[in-house]
Amino acid sequence: MKKTATRLADGRELIYYDARDDAVRDAVDQRPLDPIATRSEIRHDRLLGDRVAIASHRQARTYHPPADECPLCPSREGRHSEIPASGYDVAVFENRFPSLAGDSGRCEVVCFTSDHDASFADLDAAQAALVLDAWTDRTAELAQHPAVEQVFCFENRGKEIGVTLGHPHGQIYGYPFVTPRTQLMLRSLAEHRVATGRNLFDDVVADELADGRRVVLEGEHWVAFVPYAAHWPYEVHLYPKRRVADLPALDEAARTEFPQMYLELLKRFDRIFGEGEPPTPYISAWHQAPYRMTDRGEFALHLELFTIRRTSGKLKFLAGSESGMNVFINDVPPEAAAERLREVASK
Repeated sequence: MKKTATRLADGRELIYYDARDDAVRDAVDQRPLDPIATRSEIRHDRLLGDRVAIASHRQARTYHPPADECPLCPSREGRHSEIPASGYDVAVFENRFPSLAGDSGRCEVVCFTSDHDASFADLDAAQAALVLDAWTDRTAELAQHPAVEQVFCFENRGKEIGVTLGHPHGQIYGYPFVTPRTQLMLRSLAEHRVATGRNLFDDVVADELADGRRVVLEGEHWVAFVPYAAHWPYEVHLYPKRRVADLPALDEAARTEFPQMYLELLKRFDRIFGEGEPPTPYISAWHQAPYRMTDRGEFALHLELFTIRRTSGKLKFLAGSESGMNVFINDVPPEAAAERLREVASK
């Protein structure tokens, strides 16, 4: 992998990740951009104990542009985008409309491919491995950011999820705090250690492997399963079998096997609802240990992949119980979801 860092016209950082060591990235951003002026702030909810990012400047962000005006495609003659180069493998840049910025953290966009009409599932194993390298590198870099306590790499796919740019891409958030979801995991982790003397993540993975009914895919170094108490209609958790705290801690064997496992999962997601159905909307989310955690080795890196589509043409809406009280009601039994995901294995 070759990494080339440069700057866009407004001063934001842009980083190219190339599979070839001889790639030259010297294209200059020719757009007449004004310096970015963000108004992001973090407010604390005293009742719930969590935090909310207030970012009014995001109201002006790009919204469903036509394909020939996509800001994530390579620049072409007479049309300049966020990527000055005429082509790229993987590119990462600071978001022009960040939810978090400055002392409030950092937001980056990850472009998985220059092909506007592709999806992550269309990538070959080498390209998926390059994306993994980019996620890993950005995680390590953001760990050095003075305002960042936790790094979150994720992809939203599909208009139903709320995606406003159709180009295959994801995002990376560097939060200036430990997120509420992670706080809940850490609480359960500590309680389980006190009660049993064991690691909760290890026990969850071991229990799913022993039960077997919810296991979707198993490799030598990774296992994917529908969790026992899945919140979403189709939800899969992907764990390395050797517990590590974050992406940089993955060994070479796990890194090598990951692309095949992950691409297979994404292909199966697109087959859940049968032939002729539109691509399955999903969220794919990496969970990594916070940086200021006392014993980071207790946390287990894992990826959570889920869709809000519950059946053909119908979505799972977060209604009163979910949105009002954070109590999920799942219409698809996890065992049935796992069975369906096993049935639709790619040929």
